[in-house]
Amino acid sequence: MSCFAVLAGGGTGGHVQPALAVAEALVARGHDRSSVHFVGSERGMEATLVPEAGFEVTLLPGRGIQRRLTAENLEAVRGIATACWRALGEIRRRRPAVVVTVGGYAGFPPAFAALLERIPVVVVSYDAVPGAANRLIGRFATANAVAFAGSGLPNARVTGPPVRASVLAVDRSPEGRKAACAELGLDASRLVVLATGGSLGARRLNEAVVSWCQTWRERSDLALWHVAGDRNLADVQAAATSAGLSADGRGLDYRLSGFEHRMPLLLAACDLVVGRAGASTVAELAALGVPSVLVPLPGSPSDHQTKNAQALADGGAAVLVADEDCTGGRLAEVVGPLLSEERLRQSMGEAASRLGHRDAADQIAALAESVARRAA
Repeated sequence: MSCFAVLAGGGTGGHVQPALAVAEALVARGHDRSSVHFVGSERGMEATLVPEAGFEVTLLPGRGIQRRLTAENLEAVRGIATACWRALGEIRRRRPAVVVTVGGYAGFPPAFAALLERIPVVVVSYDAVPGAANRLIGRFATANAVAFAGSGLPNARVTGPPVRASVLAVDRSPEGRKAACAELGLDASRLVVLATGGSLGARRLNEAVVSWCQTWRERSDLALWHVAGDRNLADVQAAATSAGLSADGRGLDYRLSGFEHRMPLLLAACDLVVGRAGASTVAELAALGVPSVLVPLPGSPSDHQTKNAQALADGGAAVLVADEDCTGGRLAEVVGPLLSEERLRQSMGEAASRLGHRDAADQIAALAESVARRAA
């Protein structure tokens, strides 16, 4: 089977999930699953998430370059150079009709190799501000699929950020919520809050959530599902135990996990999300119409998480809390009124839906096909 498309990029779940969304859209449009191949990083989550989704992946060395002078950057540059050389061999061997890159250090080598081989490249930029790799490759790409107007990338088409079909299938109706709660073992009569720092977790947010939950420990009307990230799980578990948090049915029903494979179920069950403002998170909240409290990651490149969160906050779909203000007390102040006013949550959810792009993955898949046809 010839290779139609190489999907390039990875690292965090926020990079992998959009790439998987585009790959699944290509399959839905009639391309054989074996004709869609992933190229990512040995250090990234694509090593497990891509095979689980039924696609093959080639893993290359490399790590991100820090935005300051460090000794680690010398090793990072060597790793990226090696990855570029190996990516060139991979692209020459497969000869895809198109390369679709979602950016990041894992997306640069295959996209760069494709440009050298005169294979058309489609850049998928799902943050409010394109990352460094996307800005560089995007200058030479055949097309740039962007989440927001005004990206600054040439040949740009506003598609919105791609969301996986499994997320788009989430049923947030009252019946769907009850079914999701039953599958998760939650009491559907309780309000459900999902707190998540993304696939890698977020230390300050985790600490604030545990502190906030401790003050609400006696609330028997509330369940909180805390996705802490695998690397932070042990520390959060210790802090939660020390704070007396549990799922014993007496007071707050507190559930803790590291990386969560059941995110679609949680998005169906929850009444509110408290989390970081990565592109995938923001895209899923908008596509499903979920009200949220967003705490952008400080120091993210070009402060893109703040701009992601601001897009929802300006539309009335979210409340933005700065990371430096994120404490247990501040979360209680913000979340309390949202949980007590169902009409306000409903209004925020409707506002989020108006900002969503449910067909983004299909639009990007169609763009990749169009680019490939023109090149042929």
